[in-house]
Amino acid sequence: MTTITTPLITTSSRSTALHNTPHDGYDACKTDDVVDLEIDAYSSSSEEDDGDDTSQNNISQQILSLATPALVSLAIDPLMTIADTAFVGRYSAPNDPYPLAGLGSAAALLVFSFYVFNFLATATAPLVAKARASKDEAGAKLVGGQALTLALILGTALTLTLLIFREPLLHVMGTGVTGVEADHYGEQFLTVRALAAPAVLICSASNGILRGYLDTKTPTIILLGSNVINLLLDVVLVAQLKMGPQGAGIATTVAEWIAALCFLGVLAGKLPSADGKNIGSNTKPSESGNIVPVFELPKWMDIRPLVVASSAVFLRSIVLQVAMSSAAAMAARSSAESDIIAAGASSSVAAHQIALQLWLLCSFLCDALATASQALVADGMGREDAESVRTVSQTVFSWGLALGLSLSAILWVGTESNFLTDFFTADEGTRLELTKLLTIVILAQPLNSFVFAADGVLQGAEEFPYQAKSMALSVLTAFAVFAALEYTPLLGASDGDTLVHVWLGLIALQSMRALTSFVKLIEKQGPID
Repeated sequence: MTTITTPLITTSSRSTALHNTPHDGYDACKTDDVVDLEIDAYSSSSEEDDGDDTSQNNISQQILSLATPALVSLAIDPLMTIADTAFVGRYSAPNDPYPLAGLGSAAALLVFSFYVFNFLATATAPLVAKARASKDEAGAKLVGGQALTLALILGTALTLTLLIFREPLLHVMGTGVTGVEADHYGEQFLTVRALAAPAVLICSASNGILRGYLDTKTPTIILLGSNVINLLLDVVLVAQLKMGPQGAGIATTVAEWIAALCFLGVLAGKLPSADGKNIGSNTKPSESGNIVPVFELPKWMDIRPLVVASSAVFLRSIVLQVAMSSAAAMAARSSAESDIIAAGASSSVAAHQIALQLWLLCSFLCDALATASQALVADGMGREDAESVRTVSQTVFSWGLALGLSLSAILWVGTESNFLTDFFTADEGTRLELTKLLTIVILAQPLNSFVFAADGVLQGAEEFPYQAKSMALSVLTAFAVFAALEYTPLLGASDGDTLVHVWLGLIALQSMRALTSFVKLIEKQGPID
């Protein structure tokens, strides 16, 4: 297998230097690295067909073949959180927003905490693949073992951090405002979920290892199975035993540890992969072997190129996660001046949690297109095939528009029929707040789809530094819009609806991302010129 390299594109000139850096980023944190590896087959076929693959139909087929597995993998994690949210919201006592409010604050903290370790997947896959490509099977296994060891060490440290500092961390996320009951529920959920940190990071590292072996089927099957287990346990613990957020936390933690053990079993050769072979579904029998944790970390020089290339993407991810976490914290404070502080704030957090999970699920659906476009654009630029890059970009934007409009239509039907509000909660205060947010979520979907499609194209062109700067500007814009709405009387401060202001700030963030992406795409020296 050969490694795909692409020219580095800048705002001033088109460099012909090639770089062996991976094309990864926030919006494709689960699958981008494997797409870069899998694109080799496409690249070879493109050269053999002498440009025939640039036809619209063939490009659409290539996008579909890459986006479909990416869609499954990307949607698995938010579906697990949505299941917890739905069960806790639906089976809490009538007019009791506190369980869902506590879960919402804790879940936002956990998403941030787990996401910053995404490099365990994005860094491991190319290292494993490089070793395999050079016929160094022992080196590939060593890198895999080192990644598992690092996951265990970091996971254990994260568990201890979350358990020791759970109270101040939850207060930062707003439980100090939502009331004692919400704080209690949030602490219950966080205490249990913190125990899953090693499992979550093991799953991330294992994903990277298997992607390095070009195996995307095994992770999908394992993660789908863990979702089924989580759902069944939610039924028993939340719906039947009425354990609330604690039950949801137990369900998810158990499911994640089962998934981690399955990954370890496959990598150690104790369990077969998706096609019955050891380690990789696409590996030859002679390449099978055992990968287990080792107490030897990679040398800095071995991983330095990857770390340097990923630094801008990492910064971009942190900035966005800070913005999302801040939104959750501000939602908790949205009723701090009302006569019923705790109940009002809890309803706001509960509604924010539901709307945010729907937003993230739709975002992951759009992100599947970004994953596909990233790989195909990188391939086209590596071959210096400008026509292919333009065709891929045009096709992805067309599909993105169709997907955005479809998601808006589906959410509108769910809102108008009251299915979404009935499905997630029976609390009247939460339903009232959620209805306002769903309107914003519905209208934002075409915008989101463009943002993610543009992200894929720009990532394929290795515009990571530009995207990092764009994200910083977008977050500053979001905070400025929120502050203007919240504290300027002429712009809405008098209505006191902080929760809506939070979400309008998020729309401002996406709008600035869209604008800055558009500027880069249309400039003469841009990636699709």
